[in-house]
Amino acid sequence: MRLFGIALGLAVALAAPVNALSLPSNGKLSFDVVRKGKDIGNHSYKFSGNAGSFTVKVDTDIVVKLPLIRTTVYSFRHKSVESWKGGKLQQLSSSTNDDGEPRQLKTANKGALPASLWNDDIVRSGKLMNTIDGKIMSVRAADLGMETVKTKKGNVSTHHYQLSGELARDVWYDGEGNLAQVMFKADDGSTVMYIRK
Repeated sequence: MRLFGIALGLAVALAAPVNALSLPSNGKLSFDVVRKGKDIGNHSYKFSGNAGSFTVKVDTDIVVKLPLIRTTVYSFRHKSVESWKGGKLQQLSSSTNDDGEPRQLKTANKGALPASLWNDDIVRSGKLMNTIDGKIMSVRAADLGMETVKTKKGNVSTHHYQLSGELARDVWYDGEGNLAQVMFKADDGSTVMYIRK
């Protein structure tokens, strides 16, 4: 069951250099994945190294179950590793199981950033690379201005952008350029949110 089309939303890459100053100071970003008010999984980024040479590990684990009988109707598991040096992606490898369909990817820099969405540089590039299948997608970003979003640790002042084209996502970034929230429509029309812990 292709409930989310998550393959397009979780793993994308863009052609602008990453802003080294926007790496999270605590080395990680973690999110609850929420659909119809229910927590259906987790999405996280772990950063190691320094601004000149670092690695990003992305981990997503989503399970949607039917109410009452608790039968799994959709599952998505994605792990990827991004290697960066001098502000440029050097290599990306990923392993994905999209509701029973396994995929592997290993690629060098194709002139695109991995838009696992963690950094706001994605809104300044019109080309994104899906990190599940390596496809390059055309994307536009609309600046929707400043907004306050609620995280598990309190309210955060953010900048809201809306991505459209071959990837439709609303993304919010904090003052350091780090991802604060994501929203998109699932294939069934329901709204999926990533809420920062």
